[in-house]
Amino acid sequence: MPFKSLQLSANVLRGVQAAGYTDPTPIQLRAIPAVLGGGDLIASAQTGTGKTAAFALPILTRLGAHGRARVLVLEPTRELAAQVETAFRDFARFTDLRAVAVFGGVGYGNQRSELKRGVDIIVATPGRLMDYLKTGEINLRDITILVLDEVDRMLDMGFLPTVKDIIGRCPRERQTLFFSATVPPEIAAVAAFALRNPTRVECGVNRSVNESVKHALYPVALEQKFDLLVALLAKTDFDSVLVFSRTKHGADKIARRLKLANHSVAVLHANRSQNQRIEALAGFKSGKYEVMVATDIAARGIDVAGISHVINYDVPEKPEDYVHRIGRTGRAQAVGDAFTLVTPENAGDIRDIQRFIGAKIPELRLEGFDYKPMGAPRPPEPRRQGGQHRGGQPGGRGQSTGSRPSGGGHPAGGGQAPRPGQSGPSGQGGFGGGQRPRQNQGGGFSGYGGRGRR
Repeated sequence: MPFKSLQLSANVLRGVQAAGYTDPTPIQLRAIPAVLGGGDLIASAQTGTGKTAAFALPILTRLGAHGRARVLVLEPTRELAAQVETAFRDFARFTDLRAVAVFGGVGYGNQRSELKRGVDIIVATPGRLMDYLKTGEINLRDITILVLDEVDRMLDMGFLPTVKDIIGRCPRERQTLFFSATVPPEIAAVAAFALRNPTRVECGVNRSVNESVKHALYPVALEQKFDLLVALLAKTDFDSVLVFSRTKHGADKIARRLKLANHSVAVLHANRSQNQRIEALAGFKSGKYEVMVATDIAARGIDVAGISHVINYDVPEKPEDYVHRIGRTGRAQAVGDAFTLVTPENAGDIRDIQRFIGAKIPELRLEGFDYKPMGAPRPPEPRRQGGQHRGGQPGGRGQSTGSRPSGGGHPAGGGQAPRPGQSGPSGQGGFGGGQRPRQNQGGGFSGYGGRGRR
């Protein structure tokens, strides 16, 4: 079914066509009619499936012409707020509708100027929005459509009291839309407070990894993790690589060492200034940086087409974050590879992830890498209490400009990197070096495949 069959306005359809979209995704097919119908909605779908357009297109159609601020979209992070506001502007380019992004980390001047000019759509993070509500520069009395995007992440980040305050300031007679990658039980409490008889739209299995992504575990001794990362980068034919670290300090350390190994590297985490974050994302999109090292702030909503590889340098703390990280590659039905470096200490976390996704992740070894014996795991660190969670969150295919050899892969060969678990004749293609990584035969951790509890 083409977009023109979804009863979108003519000018919005022109914006869709100018943006290069042809056929709607499943979440768009199901959510757009529901939003046009005016009722409340809870919609969930995997990352990379077009959730932003699923609410932006029908909202623009319903608004019609420029007027007062009638739409509020809440986002958990400034990256997402900027990205969603850009999407609204792109889709509304043939209308007179105006959108503004309101978020922290930058000055108030430009935002205040846009607000004074008059806007129809406010895309905001909760903290900065509350600043404007307290000064009276924004009021919500004319809001007719309220969107809570990435609801699960907002709750994870502790925004529930602020979000409830904001919802309470909106008119009772409004349309409320929840969009999220997952719908954990905690959302039910917010839904009962904010929604009235919502329609449920769910596309895909929230616990599964995109079918277009091939993922694998690379067991390694703790002291060899960085060496294996460098070896994987050297022997993999990639376009752009997103490397995940659990901590901000760890991300900075990995980036420094990769730069010393002659890779062009960007860093993205919560301690970076807004200008640094914008420059990092823009450089990663354009190909100025071939590698981006990030914390889970980038695990939601970073929309960079053409990320060919995701490498989990650190195993994520929560199983669902594994799905979100892996979803940064293979977006919009493209293909991608995802590697996770695992040490003996990670055995319990890997079992949790495999239970969560309902599948065993294959273990691979990189041919030619000088593996050291893996000792017994260190005692696990105590879990943090109270739901505390690191990270936050926030798209063009760029060519990398790093130091890997031309022709793809390792200097010893010119083949394309095989996808983890892909079969093929020995010695053909390879990780660029004439050899392909083989399925691990006892060199990993037998505990990873188990179904028992830690």
